[in-house]
Amino acid sequence: MNFVTRFAPSPSGYLHLGHAFSAWTAWRAACDNNGRFLLRLEDIDTTRCKREFEAPLFDDLIWLGLDWEEPVRRQSEHFDEYAAVLERLKALGLVYRCFKTRTEILEDIARAPHGVGEVYRGPDTPMSADEEAARLTAGEAYAWRLSLDRCRDHLGERFGAMRFVEEGPSATKGQGPREVGADPTPLGDVVLARKDVGTSYHIAVVHDDALQGISHVIRGEDLFELTPLHVLLQTLLDLPTPIYRHHRLLLDETGKRFAKRDQAATLQAMRESGATSEGLRSIFLR
Repeated sequence: MNFVTRFAPSPSGYLHLGHAFSAWTAWRAACDNNGRFLLRLEDIDTTRCKREFEAPLFDDLIWLGLDWEEPVRRQSEHFDEYAAVLERLKALGLVYRCFKTRTEILEDIARAPHGVGEVYRGPDTPMSADEEAARLTAGEAYAWRLSLDRCRDHLGERFGAMRFVEEGPSATKGQGPREVGADPTPLGDVVLARKDVGTSYHIAVVHDDALQGISHVIRGEDLFELTPLHVLLQTLLDLPTPIYRHHRLLLDETGKRFAKRDQAATLQAMRESGATSEGLRSIFLR
């Protein structure tokens, strides 16, 4: 197997120490396996993501000593591809329009039987075609949600048999790669697109990983719980499931994850205060 991995940040601010660790972890894995390291910009949120953050992002990665293959893939340039993926799921009858507001959804969750969890699991009965047409004519906002019940019916026994290989230390507990059951049920009927935003992280990442031949998805362990959903989409779309390696998260002195709002933790601020890339790499190796 050719080893291909990627780092896929959103250019919605400056990179922080957590980003640096994730990028370096993926890059080092590619180097150790004589593989390829790709850079992808997850910029489908065109309101928050700005081109002005791209050059500083590239500069920070170069300062860390990382290199990557060109060209860099910008997701905002491929909305037509993601729309085609959504159309495939529509053709299979696996998605539905949901007109409920966030408040209405929270009220539904509150009324659900104990133990269901804080996720939306779809309506008990589908909306009639007449009501849907009327609400569309009225210009109401909606989201396209993936129906887990329909997916379960569509896949049959394959739904319960979905699995993926996990190599990350948190999940494997130092025991090496292991197979993990991919049950998306705890996530409910997730949003795959909205009226005003034609795609979602889930569609874009699954499509791009397959398109770019990603063999190993290396990302933070905070995304581990989303993996069953991504495996479900890969199964529905007849796409390969890569090997996953969810790495530990770097935490600040209070035990919280680094965030873009923490300006002191940005690589730019650290560079200006005299930090060196060698010093950061020594932190990553701890």
